[in-house]
Amino acid sequence: MTLVKDPVPAARKARPAVRAATGRPGRRRENLAGYLFMSPWIAGFLLLTAGPMVASLYFAFTDYNLFNSPKWVGLDNFTQMFADPRWQKSVEVTAKYVIIGTPLKLLLALGVALLLAQSRRGQAFYRAAFYAPSLIGASVSVGFVWRSLFSDGAIVDRTQSFFGWHVGGWVGNADWVLYCLVALTVWQFGAPMVIFLAGLKQVPRELYEAAEVDGAGPVRKFWTITLPMISPVLFFNVLLETIHSFQIFGSAYVVSNTQCGPADATLVYTCYLYQQGFKNAQMGFASAMAWMLLLAVALVTAVLFWSQKKWVYYEEDAR
Repeated sequence: MTLVKDPVPAARKARPAVRAATGRPGRRRENLAGYLFMSPWIAGFLLLTAGPMVASLYFAFTDYNLFNSPKWVGLDNFTQMFADPRWQKSVEVTAKYVIIGTPLKLLLALGVALLLAQSRRGQAFYRAAFYAPSLIGASVSVGFVWRSLFSDGAIVDRTQSFFGWHVGGWVGNADWVLYCLVALTVWQFGAPMVIFLAGLKQVPRELYEAAEVDGAGPVRKFWTITLPMISPVLFFNVLLETIHSFQIFGSAYVVSNTQCGPADATLVYTCYLYQQGFKNAQMGFASAMAWMLLLAVALVTAVLFWSQKKWVYYEEDAR
């Protein structure tokens, strides 16, 4: 009787050879192709983001006016910044804008999202109409239109005068011009509204049906079901809109006619940074301001992430 050798061991011995012959070169070609496709993004990140960030960090500790070589001054830019009354004013104006504008924008976005979440005729049109301001609100042309609406003798001034409120145009009034910017950012509530709509669609209908059986009304269902279930979406919108509010520049610069408002009423942080860097040619001071803004946004972001443990509900945590 002839014995037949088991072919499996021979095949097992052949596999490493095949892998060595075809696996590594194939992986290298795939990696090379991947890096080749990523190279435009990598080059853009290094040249347009990482490189300028490293340079600005160095300039923050130097006296640099764009015309002469940077001169190392250590922490002088930061000590000068904290003692500057206009810098303190810019921090105050920006904080006021963030504290007032962000909650109002999110409240309006959530309210409209609750209305549009219900099935009604023409729903697609209303969603597109409410979202449109978010697409054009940051443009310079809208800033000019907004300034025209709130100027002396314009439609807003005439309307409030008709009702007996004689305060003049908001743009020229140091007490009201910041609220003109707040109204502009609240008008652009479409983006967070769409995100709220997506969150509302994910709330299980069974929870509302069970609450109705228990006799819960609309207000109770909102506080006990809707709000906890969309709290992750609410946290995302709060985080995103807060960061965007800290970065306000275009609308403040255009509405105030490039002067950052009467009596520095719209001197937001980025507007003063622009004045120091490009009007006064104090690039070292402006770089220090930019890094302080980054640290402030990072601190606020860290506080929001820390606070989410107390008010954001995740289904994974309930299991």
